[in-house]
Amino acid sequence: MNKIRKGDQVIVIAGRDKGKRGTVSLRKDDSHLVVEGVNLVKKHTKPNPLKGAAGGIVEKTMPIHQSNVAIFNAATGKADRVGIKMLADGKRTRVFKSSGEEIKVA
Repeated sequence: MNKIRKGDQVIVIAGRDKGKRGTVSLRKDDSHLVVEGVNLVKKHTKPNPLKGAAGGIVEKTMPIHQSNVAIFNAATGKADRVGIKMLADGKRTRVFKSSGEEIKVA
């Protein structure tokens, strides 16, 4: 079970964008995810008349390793860790480690 999923609010805890918050828009693979507004790079593109794309410098969001982000707890306003809790019916749910409350899926 992935502790950080698409749609979660996360905060960057390490690297160039430390302190920035954003929403996970894509899980690239098991360990990398794309967060909106974080890890932006400038990519130089050539014009492609077949696709109708103009050339120039484009800002692109690149993947970031999941160890460099933590889930954002809106109740405390800080980063938090994720735990797994078993429910009575046998299902698993994600909870905040600090408070024990369930993480709402956005």
